[in-house]
Amino acid sequence: MTTQQSAATSVGRLFLTTEELAGALQLRPQSIRKRYRETGSYHGVRPVKLPSRFLAWPVDAIEQLMGGEVQ
Repeated sequence: MTTQQSAATSVGRLFLTTEELAGALQLRPQSIRKRYRETGSYHGVRPVKLPSRFLAWPVDAIEQLMGGEVQ
């Protein structure tokens, strides 16, 4: 479990920013954004697009993507 994800789940957050997701997956945010632009998702995880044009990634889907590592 990464620090960012444990912080997100411990306070009951439902979404991660692209930067937080990148940190949790040990990737660059640009990699996630590029995949999203090409396919509309990141390995099947679809974000919520906020009015500010930022992407909000659902924590529960990220947990499933990572194989349930996060409690």
